Amino acid sequence: MLKLDASALDELAGLANVTVPGYPRDRVGTGIVHFGVGGFHRAHQAMYLDTLMSEDEEALDWGICGVGVMESDRRMKQALESQDGLYTLVLKHPDGAIEARVIGSLVDYLYAPEDPRAVIERMVEERTRIVSLTITEGGYNFDPNTGEFDFDDPGVIHDLSDAPQRTTFGLICAALDARRIAGRAPFTVMSCDNIQGNGDVARKMFLAFARRKSPALAEWMEAEVCFPNAMVDRITPVTTDEDRRLVRETFGIDDAWPVVCEPFTQWVLEDHFKLGRPALERVGVQLVDDVVPYELMKLRLLNASHQALCYFGYLCGYRYAHEVCQDPLFVDFLLGYMVEEATPTLAPVPGVDLDRYRHTLIERFANPAIRDTLARLCAESSDRIPKWLVPVIRERLASGGDIRRSAAVVASWARYTEGVDEEGEPIEVVDKLKESLMELAARNREEPEAFIRNRRLFGDLSSDPRFVEAYRWALDSLHQHGARATLESLEKRVERSA
Repeated sequence: MLKLDASALDELAGLANVTVPGYPRDRVGTGIVHFGVGGFHRAHQAMYLDTLMSEDEEALDWGICGVGVMESDRRMKQALESQDGLYTLVLKHPDGAIEARVIGSLVDYLYAPEDPRAVIERMVEERTRIVSLTITEGGYNFDPNTGEFDFDDPGVIHDLSDAPQRTTFGLICAALDARRIAGRAPFTVMSCDNIQGNGDVARKMFLAFARRKSPALAEWMEAEVCFPNAMVDRITPVTTDEDRRLVRETFGIDDAWPVVCEPFTQWVLEDHFKLGRPALERVGVQLVDDVVPYELMKLRLLNASHQALCYFGYLCGYRYAHEVCQDPLFVDFLLGYMVEEATPTLAPVPGVDLDRYRHTLIERFANPAIRDTLARLCAESSDRIPKWLVPVIRERLASGGDIRRSAAVVASWARYTEGVDEEGEPIEVVDKLKESLMELAARNREEPEAFIRNRRLFGDLSSDPRFVEAYRWALDSLHQHGARATLESLEKRVERSA
């Protein structure tokens, strides 16, 4: 058994079933500072850069310094420091084949709560040309209904004072201000989160913070800082102890925090950078002028379909996405949603066969090796439903199109949020709005429209008679007949009206 760290690389290189970095890590410089070093970042952006470094010596200037800002990031700091930034990326194929690869592009990690000044200084350095983000939808600190920055957040209030910065906004804006004062060009802020117009959202939120902090900084940022949009895709479940055991027993590697993911990966990126960028097009990244068609495709087909399957699936007794997508009833429901409700809201996507893309999604969801939990997909729904599904509902209502499947998904979320499944077992609802959502869901039977009257999440949808009728039918059916019978009845109703 080899403990994963830099000293183990030579021995690992001799193994037939493990790939190691094909470049001298002692020559890697940190051109990128990344906030939010979780599983997705390590399976995606860090992987692309590792691949590029193996092919192109010039890419060695684009190593990553990770940054953690939350208390929960302390564990990641400890794991990566003990392994010299190395970790194992495991690809699980649908046929059961697995591949292991040690990623070496992450060469440093800073934990902001311990030393915020060190984080700021690293971003101020001239070699830092990109600051990237995977801070989740909630990390951008905006109201999902109004889209405006939340200045009442305690961390933001703290960082708008003269105290040491502790939020992503405070740290990055402090570094940009230092570069401005020094007469140094700004780094590019590159969002890699699953948000429509993620670069535009990042720009709006960081400028909102900066205007309150320093008008001079905000004016400079507005004129000088680039915020490219991107679409990112790779299913990456949370690492489990079973995954760690797999890496030990199959590959002989003792890795504190490996990453497991599907083989599929995609990154579509707007080519808009202030101080240059890695040659990512050499390793499969699509550099485009307009990301919008690609991101809408992904958000409304993949991400919204995850929402369509997770609550219904959990209520039916399933616990993994692959179980749901091996059930013909769910496959019909998901394809029906994608074909008849989501796809009509999309513009043409250059170079993409949408029919093939939809069926590829079902194949990816059904991969039994990934074991993506429904609990993960059901988490933080208040950040997800308003961004991924509600826009589909609004556009379909405006065009007179069918919204019955989308409305049923909202009803399944409301039913799930009651906190008890169909067998009477408790459901652990994970959401930053948990208390208020569960309070509304507790009124589902006596006051069925209470949940959708939450204007923060649904705006004025509760005043649309067609949506309310479809939602109430689905919620009533879920209570009376259960999730499976509701889907069966829904598909029959849609078929009869076709």
